[in-house]
Amino acid sequence: MKKAIQQFLRDEEGAAAIEYGLLVGLISVMIIGGATLAGASIQTIFNTISTALQTASKNTGT
Repeated sequence: MKKAIQQFLRDEEGAAAIEYGLLVGLISVMIIGGATLAGASIQTIFNTISTALQTASKNTGT
């Protein structure tokens, strides 16, 4: 029984799996944050273009 407990305490496979899970979670959070920031920037660009096109359209009388 003592040998089984010592072997269990030395087993690091579960710890490695938890570490990889934490890394994947952190990377996911970073990707989501980056995509959110990029999405906001892209939306601002499209809004600026849309406003410019609407202004140009009104100035030409079309």
